[in-house]
Amino acid sequence: ASLVAQTVKNSPAMQETQVLSLGIQTRVLDVTKKKQIDQFANDIEKLDVLFNVAGFVHHGTILDCEETDWDFSMNLNVRSMYLMIKAFLPKMLAQKSGNIINMSSVASSIKGVVNRCVYSTTKAAVIGLTKSVAADFIQQGIRCNCVCPGTVDTPSLQERIQARPNPEEALSDFLKRQKTGRFATAEEVALLCVYLASDEGKSDLCPGDKALASGAFSLLVICLAESPYILLFSPVNSYFFIFVYGNS
Repeated sequence: ASLVAQTVKNSPAMQETQVLSLGIQTRVLDVTKKKQIDQFANDIEKLDVLFNVAGFVHHGTILDCEETDWDFSMNLNVRSMYLMIKAFLPKMLAQKSGNIINMSSVASSIKGVVNRCVYSTTKAAVIGLTKSVAADFIQQGIRCNCVCPGTVDTPSLQERIQARPNPEEALSDFLKRQKTGRFATAEEVALLCVYLASDEGKSDLCPGDKALASGAFSLLVICLAESPYILLFSPVNSYFFIFVYGNS
């Protein structure tokens, strides 16, 4: 198997990946630019898994969100996924198989979170996009899921904490919102994505329509013991969400 990792800039982590020589190709790509995406898609002959994860977290209420903030967040968090899926989905349909994983968030249509107005709006849109793609193409061998984490300990989070007037207070506020008393780790989220991308992720977690009532939308909730993960599965539209418990 081969892996192509693309990023908006050639970060130290990407350079380290290249040095490790793990058979991973790296590309620098601006996912808000259709021309770059189309060229990238032309260079890739076959694709089994597309993971859309590029995003930006804007801090503030609707009154703090200028039109430029709104447009930038929508463009990077939502439009980039639309462009990537539209560019690569035809290749998956041609091979009658494919797996699309979109990064959403608990801060979305799932839960209202303070000072996350435009961010939550974009992540709610990602859930809607995921549902639509899953419903439209599941019978053609395409799986589309989204991962909805709470607060994840990443360099981006640490940068946002340090940018606050009182970083210690900001860190404390973030931790207070976590029911587990800790942040999720990037490694934990990665494991969920690996599962979704695996052959094991193909199997239905609920047999057929047995969990449904009158054919209406329903969710099977699986809480993993001693774990911050909550898994919600919809047997109607053949998609499911995985949450790392907490808030963004």
